[in-house]
Amino acid sequence: MDNYFELQIKINPEIEDIVSDFCFENLPCEGVVLAEEAYKDLEMVSTTEGTLKVFLTCEPENLEQILKEERELLKARGLKDEELGSWEFVISNKPNEDWSKKWKEKWDITRVTNKIVIVPDWLEYTPAAKDEVIIRLEPGCAFGTGTHQTTQLCMKAIEKYMSKNVKVADIGTGSGILAICAKKFGASNVYGCDNDETVIDVARENALKNNAQCKFELNTADKISEKYDFVLANILHNVLADIMGDLKIIMNDGAILVLSGILDEKKSIVLDAIKKYNLELIEEAHRDQWVAIIVQKRSLA
Repeated sequence: MDNYFELQIKINPEIEDIVSDFCFENLPCEGVVLAEEAYKDLEMVSTTEGTLKVFLTCEPENLEQILKEERELLKARGLKDEELGSWEFVISNKPNEDWSKKWKEKWDITRVTNKIVIVPDWLEYTPAAKDEVIIRLEPGCAFGTGTHQTTQLCMKAIEKYMSKNVKVADIGTGSGILAICAKKFGASNVYGCDNDETVIDVARENALKNNAQCKFELNTADKISEKYDFVLANILHNVLADIMGDLKIIMNDGAILVLSGILDEKKSIVLDAIKKYNLELIEEAHRDQWVAIIVQKRSLA
């Protein structure tokens, strides 16, 4: 590629992962970084300006309308203007200066816990201990690289609460990283679904890369007939509230449910749904402005 297009969008840094996923799914996107990026471990640290830099292979038609419609959709799902940022943008044609290689140089190995390690696929890594759970991914080519707080909260919950030889469901699986993590921690049967057909092949490729036997398909919680012992749902707070009843239905008695993707200021919406469906609160786990809520379906015995 001789040239590429650089799209800069003004956003609230708190939703950079949501906007990044949208760009990968709906634009000819090859990578995203913050305009003024700083890194701690593997995770990008947001700038005060909140400018997301998006690398495109071509300039999309009706770009302004595409961005406007997505922003309105997120508002309809419960996010406010200040939570989204302005989404003002500029796009420019740039000469190719091996930006994709430079982008990869920004990523490194990250240690989620003492036991869970995420390794970019192009890097060599020697385990520090025999029992480490190593997950290999290609950051940027999928939707969910394990770098975001919400994903890491889920992975920590898997390590803390999931028993071996249980049936696991990952609702809104994205890249499949949580399903893969559950399988590596000893789940006997792992199922992942998403309502976006473009991510299913990505999840399957990532599972194959990690030698993790998981089943992925295009589906939603309300259409699942199986029941599970451990359920993961890393989705927006309002979606979690809407599907809480469906999540409860697919849980066995005594099953654990991990809910994430929740901004701390929005957790009351999810907590109200938890109370409505008579699920037992086990823990609220926090990281920065994000919270994961772990609940249990009471056993009838």
